[in-house]
Amino acid sequence: MWLMSNQNNGPRARLFFVWAGFRWLLLMFLITPVLRAPAVAKISQPPKPLLTWTGRASWYGAKFHGRQTAFGEVYDMNAMTAAHAYLPAGSLVRVTALRTGRSRVVRINDRGPYFPGREMDLSFRAAAQLGIIESGVARVRFELLEVPRAHWTPKQTGE
Repeated sequence: MWLMSNQNNGPRARLFFVWAGFRWLLLMFLITPVLRAPAVAKISQPPKPLLTWTGRASWYGAKFHGRQTAFGEVYDMNAMTAAHAYLPAGSLVRVTALRTGRSRVVRINDRGPYFPGREMDLSFRAAAQLGIIESGVARVRFELLEVPRAHWTPKQTGE
């Protein structure tokens, strides 16, 4: 080692390197694991919605599976996604079926629905988990949880 071959390679220098190595081992194997943050942060309360409203939701599935959405993404009927007329792509919405009380978070990745009186088209998986496959259309509560940052203006964020 070039540091130890220097002029100061006496007993004090060797003791210093041994002590430095010991401190490094102590830090790496005893102190660091104790101080490490948890791998996954746990949410203590659900996020507060930006907007809440009620409406009717329907679902769409196999006929559109594998086709391109309005935003250029390939539709997957087994993903937790939805279509909405005006929410921006990437928005997260918690949908709660009023009849069953079940709720799921979906991501907006398409435009629609194209039937009057319907607010949102859910993917097959989202509709199945909410328990609205059989009825086809259901009354639901929508909670807008997140909108992509690019869609907020300074006036909306209060900056």
